[in-house]
Amino acid sequence: MPFITVGKENSGKIDLFYEDHGTGKPLILIHGWPLSGRSWEKQVPALLDAGYRVVAYDRRGFGDSSRPTSGYDYDTLSKDLHALITKLNLRDITLVGFSMGGGEVARYLGNHGSARVKRAVFIAAIPPFLLKTPENPEGVDGGVFEGIKKALGEDRPAFLSQFLENFYNADIFRGKQISEQVIQLSWNIAAGASPTGTLACVSAWLEDFRKDLKGIDVPTLVIHGDADRILPLSATGRRTPEFVKNSQLVVVPGGPHGLTWTHADAVNRALLEFLAQEKPARKAARAGK
Repeated sequence: MPFITVGKENSGKIDLFYEDHGTGKPLILIHGWPLSGRSWEKQVPALLDAGYRVVAYDRRGFGDSSRPTSGYDYDTLSKDLHALITKLNLRDITLVGFSMGGGEVARYLGNHGSARVKRAVFIAAIPPFLLKTPENPEGVDGGVFEGIKKALGEDRPAFLSQFLENFYNADIFRGKQISEQVIQLSWNIAAGASPTGTLACVSAWLEDFRKDLKGIDVPTLVIHGDADRILPLSATGRRTPEFVKNSQLVVVPGGPHGLTWTHADAVNRALLEFLAQEKPARKAARAGK
């Protein structure tokens, strides 16, 4: 199992687990909360079949990576990503961030620039700025996040079960576009994550990425479902192209937050079409199932 060391906590190393498959132009897949790199199961085969090199890693605290008690802020998380890119000496990269992983994409480009990056992709992602404030009325009320923290502290496994129901819009798609076993697998992965890291990441969600997005100078794709109950389209994906000049938005009708599984065909099609473009034009589109 390949690991990269990104730090140290007391007597232990902080290691990130990653997988590196295929050849060709590299993509780095950055997973969402509270899952791991295993959540890209529906995307990796399609990308490998299309001739790309696919790198997927587990964020610190999640999956098979180390579980430190610190470093769950976006500056540190983007530094972890930079360490991986540097170790593997990757260039002409497409960064693909799902949900919380979209924050790493934005902050990486904001802090480290695009010298090694060719394209950026945000899928059901957290930018531009999730917290509702007087000058950001489109955001989500801060009380929602305090409620999540409280629920995690009281009974994390129970909260995760409820969260995943809305993550996949299971009341609509269970037994059709997602099985009970896949939902259980997601719960197993989420429950196995660091309790400390799971809780600490909630505060990171309130980061303001608008400045990072304005500085992005590579072609950018935004994919978002219009039935996302976790990160509503109107507060996130719909707004991101307002800040990124060379960007396009693909809206997946009926897509929940976990659309990388329930609507994998639509996501993969949009992603592969974007990767095949040399200079994607700014536009909005809708993708079928």
